[in-house]
Parts: sequence; C-alpha cells; structure tokens
Amino acid sequence: MKNTNVRKIAFSGIVAALYAGLTIAIAPLAYGPIQFRFSEVLCILPFFFPFSAWGLFAGCIVANIMSPLHFLDIIVGPIASLLAALCTMWIGMKLSRERMWTKALACFPPVIFNAIIIGALIAYVTIGTDEPVGFLAAFGSVGFGQLVVMYALGFPLMIYLCKSKVLDKLTSLYVGVK
Repeated sequence: MKNTNVRKIAFSGIVAALYAGLTIAIAPLAYGPIQFRFSEVLCILPFFFPFSAWGLFAGCIVANIMSPLHFLDIIVGPIASLLAALCTMWIGMKLSRERMWTKALACFPPVIFNAIIIGALIAYVTIGTDEPVGFLAAFGSVGFGQLVVMYALGFPLMIYLCKSKVLDKLTSLYVGVK
C-alpha cells in the first residue's frame, strides 16, 4: 500500500515538473490574454491517473511564478487548473473510458475553467491599464487557446494512449507492477 502511494506522489511530481518546465520553456506563448499553454495537454492525465491532478496544481504554481500577472496568477491559476483536473478525474472515474465522447468530454473542463477563471483574472488585472481587456475578450482568447491545445493535441493523445502500450507502461509506473 505504501509503495503505491509513494509511486503516485512521485508520478505527480514528474507531472508537476513537466508542466512547469513546458510552460516556462514557451513563456511568450504561455502567459497573457492570448495564450497557448502546450503544457495544458497534460490535463488529460487525471482521466487516467487521478492523483496527477495534484501534480498539475503544483506545476501550475511553479509555472505561474513567471507570470506577468504575478501574485494573483500564482493563486488563481492553480485553482483553475485543480478544479479542471478534478472534473477530468471524475469523468475518467465515473464514465466509460472506452467511449470517444467520454474522452472528448474529459478535454472540456480545462477549456471552460481556464476561460472563465483566467479570463476574469485577466480582465480584473487590466482594468485601469493602458490596454484594458474586457471579460468576454479574455474569456474568448484564453478559451480559444485552451480549445486548440486540448482538442488538437490532448484529444488525439488520449486516443493514442488508449490504443498503445504507453498507457500500460505509465500505469505500471503509477501503481506498480502486480
């Protein structure tokens, strides 16, 4: 039992490091009103590995240290990621993983949570600046970036993982070989 918990924590640590590293590596695209955070493709992982939601949360905290939205994004961004990850996790635990529509649905929580929460954050932070961004504009631009990442990259990756041996190998890392 303890070995399984250690594996899950280590797996989540790897997810956190990957998320933070990928986000920081593409920093110009990962922050701001128009963002394509390619690291968000990792948001599919809670569908398969529930404890990875905490890795996404931790990785987002580290990545958002570099955010131009500063302290607020270090708090608000990870909360949006955690809520999305928990919903994706729930979908993976409660609905059939074999169905295509379930995989498509699992890609949606990161889109909607980030569009609403990060969109509101961007609109709030830019009030009174030289370039204010309204909520609908921020919602649309963040949502569009998330939609592209989750459905152009995340959804095909989910399909690939389910058809390949990679998922079995990741599962053995996550829970151990029986």
